[in-house]
Amino acid sequence: MLQTIDLRGRTLSASELLAAVPRAEMAREAALTAAAQIVHDVAARGEQALREQAERFDGVADHAVRVPASHLDEALAELAPEVREALDEAIVRVRTASAAQVPPPTTTELAPGARVVQRWQPVRRVGVYVPGGKAVYPSSVVMNVVPAQVAGVSVVALASPPQREFGGRIHPVILAAARLLGVDEVYAMGGAGAIGALAYGVPSLDLDPVDVVTGPGNNFVAAAKRAVAGLVGTDAEAGATEILIVADDSAQPALVAADLISQAEHDEQASAVLVTPSAELAERVSVELTVRRPRTRHAERVAAALSGPQSAIVLVDDIDQAIAFSNAYAPEHLEIHLSEPRVDEFVNAGAVFVGDHAPVSLGDYLAGSNHVLPTGGQARYAAGLSASTFLRPQQVIEYDRAALAEVRDAIVTLARAEALPAHGEAVEARFED
Repeated sequence: MLQTIDLRGRTLSASELLAAVPRAEMAREAALTAAAQIVHDVAARGEQALREQAERFDGVADHAVRVPASHLDEALAELAPEVREALDEAIVRVRTASAAQVPPPTTTELAPGARVVQRWQPVRRVGVYVPGGKAVYPSSVVMNVVPAQVAGVSVVALASPPQREFGGRIHPVILAAARLLGVDEVYAMGGAGAIGALAYGVPSLDLDPVDVVTGPGNNFVAAAKRAVAGLVGTDAEAGATEILIVADDSAQPALVAADLISQAEHDEQASAVLVTPSAELAERVSVELTVRRPRTRHAERVAAALSGPQSAIVLVDDIDQAIAFSNAYAPEHLEIHLSEPRVDEFVNAGAVFVGDHAPVSLGDYLAGSNHVLPTGGQARYAAGLSASTFLRPQQVIEYDRAALAEVRDAIVTLARAEALPAHGEAVEARFED
């Protein structure tokens, strides 16, 4: 089911390692063009474009794009008690972990009367996107809204696709999760159009533009974020999901196979990669996949993802080469199943899961960590969603007259050196008396 790529006996550069398992680049490139067109249509025609897109992509017409409060109340009232209990626990854990991500203000005294304060200011208004296509993601409501609230964001607007099954309403479990968190500005709109609406605003819906857009989604959602970047802030472009597992012969094949399948069920474009120096483990995992795949609910989707060019078993000479491959690939999710984990050497990953009892599924729901993570190799330079996504570092400078006098001559000298004498004159003006 999974292709096998044998890198043993070869010395490869980072780019050659990365080329060994291609990502679904064609799908991403096509999404960039289509998403940009959809975003620009919403910017130009607002609600009318959103309604046409809902009919085209979601099979929904004449629905309430701005969700009435009654829909939120009904959804929470009808939420199964065990689901509410699980969501409550997830909220507590994510809130606790997110609180540790908010830096305290710091004051640096450079000299008597010379002080620079570093403070972290939240953005005022955030747009959160929650997918609703092949699966339902109330957990994504938690993962996006809670860090924003912890950061001190004033207003959270949430968007999720309308569901034909529910008469054009957002899935009730997503609505219930929003109500649990006190989010009352909710819009039934999906995909790239929703990202465009949040970024540009839609006056007829009383939807004001947001400052930052976050949330996971497919390649079209990720591409739409790129289309609005610069107009608003965005988190990392979280496209089709990825799991990379580095394992040696101490790993349990059944667990490795189960974890590969767990991510493959998200989407046919999902990437599932095992990197190992053990040909025996590779064979046993292949057997486990053959046994387990037909038993899972989304067996066809899993088969499509595992048989795609973006998924593979990669055979390497040793753990050093496995680490090099992982760092070049920079996966969204990295699982380490090694007798000696060497966690500090794995530097490029959205989130790292260590050992038999830390599957990606734990991070998806109840680890306390955030599951909105960079995909497509962006983990080389981008971070997952956190409270810091919604914070801006801001410097406050306070100098008295004596402190300014100490650096007066140096400022004037540098201003003249840069041919900007008025800069120096602005300082000298303070001493003219």
